[in-house]
Amino acid sequence: MQKCQVGAETVRMLELGHPWVIADRYTKKWPPGEAGELITLVDDKQNHLATALYDPNDRIVARVLDKKKIQLTVGWLEKKLSQAKRLRQHAQLNETDAYRWLNGEGDGLPGVTVDCYADYLMLQLYTPAWDVHLELLTTALQKVFCPKGIYRKLRPQETRALEAKKRTKEYSRLISGHPAPVPLQVKENGLNYLVDLREGLNTGLFPDQRRNRQELMTRVVGKRVLNLFAFTGAFSVAAAAAGAQKVTSIDVSKKYLEIARENFSINRINPKRHEFIVGDVFAELARMQTQQRCFDIILFDPPSFSTTSKSRFSTHGGTSKLVAATLPLLESGGLLISSSNHQKVSMDDYLKELRRGALQSGDSIKTIFTSGQPEDFPCSISFPEGRYLKFVVSVKL
Repeated sequence: MQKCQVGAETVRMLELGHPWVIADRYTKKWPPGEAGELITLVDDKQNHLATALYDPNDRIVARVLDKKKIQLTVGWLEKKLSQAKRLRQHAQLNETDAYRWLNGEGDGLPGVTVDCYADYLMLQLYTPAWDVHLELLTTALQKVFCPKGIYRKLRPQETRALEAKKRTKEYSRLISGHPAPVPLQVKENGLNYLVDLREGLNTGLFPDQRRNRQELMTRVVGKRVLNLFAFTGAFSVAAAAAGAQKVTSIDVSKKYLEIARENFSINRINPKRHEFIVGDVFAELARMQTQQRCFDIILFDPPSFSTTSKSRFSTHGGTSKLVAATLPLLESGGLLISSSNHQKVSMDDYLKELRRGALQSGDSIKTIFTSGQPEDFPCSISFPEGRYLKFVVSVKL
């Protein structure tokens, strides 16, 4: 195992428990190697600091596996996965079979996530350094979780390459066991949702919003709810099931809204009593404003970045624009429920975006509740990058 010296700043970060080594002038002097090799990190006196996974072509040049000297074996991986499994006893998973079993750095396996969808697992590797260990990972997952099948979600670079070649729209691959039904029905907080594990880029349900959907359900009885960037309608279903008077869902994708209607139906909620609008969010908000429509609750959980033929949205700057376009449609005393999964935007910066949007529209809002990801998405206190999800409930005064 090669020894690789790190600088004083990295030593301090490793001592604090941060799992990454970022490329710098010290790592440029490291011996050449292949992605996936195990290396020993040492200080200037050659003292052992940690065992890490080498990724020479990435900005994150090494990911810490253990402070001890270890070998990457099925047995070692089993221990890590079993620890993660025990940690989930703290998650509120009643009537829920869609959640995260392994949260990368938060569970001591940086660069790896594993999501559970009923009897199936979705594995994602965020670095090619794990590719050479895929067989070990698969074996350990089979032993600890005994799934019917394991899918591997492709990395964004891989999906972009596939899209460019127009070879497939399937963004995941079955790597073990039997294929899942299409669609596969899963349960969250007692409600049913349809997912497609072949489309691993967006299976149809984001488990990290589970607790936030519960929060929404406590506030919607008898309310008129507008859900922007509705995707397959998970928040819309939660609102309707909890007693919202009417839920209006807007998304640019006709396909996703068709799935949203199906999600209503499998929960015995009549979709005809609610509203589904295929269109650009900003264009629809402008149209609704001319119609003088009003809502008691407006929520949005947009993608970090998206482009339509009419507009472009990104969390940076886009959130304030969205708030400014939304508040005129919200009743006084109504709730603005906003969310973002953009990792590089902190909660403080996100709240500034909300403030900027309120100032643009000439409205005043007060935040009454904030949240992040649920217990099955644990994050080390030494790894602030892992606290990515922002969920904010505000009142329009």
